[in-house]
Amino acid sequence: MSETTVTDHQTPEPEPVPQAPAALAPAPELATTVEAEAEAETETEAAAAPRRKAGPALRIGAAVVAAALLGVGIGVGILKTEYDDPAPVAAPAPAATATAPAGPSYGAKSNGTHFGSMRDLLVPMPAGYSLGPDSGAYGNDTELTADQRTAWIEDDIRSLPQKMQDAIRKDWQQYQLKGAGIRSYVAPGQDFTVTMWLLQYHQDAVKADNTWVGVLSSDSGLFRIGPDVPGHADAHCYLPFAEPGVKIDRLICSAAVGDLRVEMRVEGVAPLPKDQAVTIFNQQLDRLALPGAST
Repeated sequence: MSETTVTDHQTPEPEPVPQAPAALAPAPELATTVEAEAEAETETEAAAAPRRKAGPALRIGAAVVAAALLGVGIGVGILKTEYDDPAPVAAPAPAATATAPAGPSYGAKSNGTHFGSMRDLLVPMPAGYSLGPDSGAYGNDTELTADQRTAWIEDDIRSLPQKMQDAIRKDWQQYQLKGAGIRSYVAPGQDFTVTMWLLQYHQDAVKADNTWVGVLSSDSGLFRIGPDVPGHADAHCYLPFAEPGVKIDRLICSAAVGDLRVEMRVEGVAPLPKDQAVTIFNQQLDRLALPGAST
């Protein structure tokens, strides 16, 4: 699949923090309960702070719960736009001058914005691993086009209650998702798969959404606590509850790095080799590290 590129890496103007993208909803009972609780909490918050926009953080929470219970990984990458230089006009050769070294083709700026192609930003295939299965219609090593990103949002919200769909769709129209991408990996023994997504949007929203993931995964009682990610205190790993004797288990990890939110989903034969999965997640976060950041 061809890559697209981006020419403007300027930091976005300050703006209200948008909500996180929704994921596929759980059973209707869970979605209804989550939405009802969100609305109740929203009314309480509105009374305490009338100037605050009601409900976005709670809807973020509902989306995370839905994603986690279904083991859905979400994420996104960077767009790139390429322009061809015009044909040079014949002219006398200038005197030889020193050529400035080319800058990196991908990476992060100190202000938290990332640049370069998503496929460069995603962690390369570890030794012994191979490309894994497709993630729905989005393939297994893909940088999503604008049309695909729109379809991805619609796919993620389709099973949520209509009221939540409308609110999430409206927010995405106002706060644009800048890119999307995915890469999947199969372990050498083929006993587990890793699906990595990058999600690029407003930095403040990325940070807030990841904070909500941490709260829900640790304090809601809906999940088993997952392993720590060494050197990345703000990363969160958790596991959906599984019935005794279930042979397949899932691990989900989330982190925020500047304007990128990283989501990793691991599925495999129980018990999962969590240390191996965390190693890949750690490598991904290190690859996205901001200049001067200490890990």
